[in-house]
Amino acid sequence: MSTNTIIANAFLAHEELLAKVQKELSQQIEDACLLIGKALKNGNKVLLIGNGGSAADAQHIAAEFTGRFVKERIPLPAIALTTDTSALTAISNDYGYDTVFARQITALGNKGDVLIAISTSGNSASIIEAVHAAKKKEIVCIGLSGKDGGILKDVCETCLVIPSTVTARIQEMHILIGHLFCEFVDTLY
Repeated sequence: MSTNTIIANAFLAHEELLAKVQKELSQQIEDACLLIGKALKNGNKVLLIGNGGSAADAQHIAAEFTGRFVKERIPLPAIALTTDTSALTAISNDYGYDTVFARQITALGNKGDVLIAISTSGNSASIIEAVHAAKKKEIVCIGLSGKDGGILKDVCETCLVIPSTVTARIQEMHILIGHLFCEFVDTLY
């Protein structure tokens, strides 16, 4: 397969999925934006988690909140629980990787916060355990998933399930949705 064909196919797949996401998930995206906006306006924070590429997305979105997205505004409280290597390695070593985010949420989360839990499969044990920990603290859980949504779709208040089985395409939609969250929040400040 030629390079041009690979590129053309990737763009086509992206465009087709984008149209599907816009048609099928726009209302859920709006609902998630409102949950995030309400939490921030009430003085709460956004916690973000994910593994691998989803960890990078969590960090990216958190940085958009604490820095800025497009317009100048106050810095907003958002923490990617994927960045503290001492916490990640100590918790994983002492308690097992499945608890790596749950323990941080138990320590740092408060009632009224929002957790954005990112998992392309929706079945990552560390993500599911974190959502359970968040629920105990009355933290609102927004899932970003793909494929069939996995377990994540059943444990979050709202779960945006990208209708694809291709990890790269799912992740492309996740970062777009993360940017939509940021763009909405920009309108509030």
